[in-house]
Amino acid sequence: MASLPYRPCVGVVLANPAGLVFAGERLDTPGAWQMPQGGIDAGEAPSDAALRELREETGLSPEAVALEAETPDWISYDLPDDLIGRVWGGRYRGQRQKWFLMRYGGPDSAVDLAAHEVEFGRWRWMAPADLMEHIVPFKRDVYRAVFDAFANRLLPS
Repeated sequence: MASLPYRPCVGVVLANPAGLVFAGERLDTPGAWQMPQGGIDAGEAPSDAALRELREETGLSPEAVALEAETPDWISYDLPDDLIGRVWGGRYRGQRQKWFLMRYGGPDSAVDLAAHEVEFGRWRWMAPADLMEHIVPFKRDVYRAVFDAFANRLLPS
């Protein structure tokens, strides 16, 4: 496992004016909720990847959100041993992620989970502390670091 690289990835903290964040329940892991995230394509800038992932997973266009901040550093996590070899064709030990905070003030009805390949069965706005209770355990440290990085910006606007 230690010889495998990390998959380059982005994540999006999509916050509404109340300071709640978008969380989707994964279709492949019922009960596991997460924020939009995904891999960075070859030659793609992380901020462009974040906007692409946001569109693919929520149906929201880049024009619908305001990019407010990004984590100063990359944040990595390792997959649990039982997932290595089953996820991403066994090519990665985990992910190295750059996270972006985006603000959305539009209607909930604009969210379209079926805009691309469906990853979430349902979604809702959650307080960061509530999402921490619903994220898979191996990602909790990542989410804690992300929420800490954006803490002063996740207040209601």
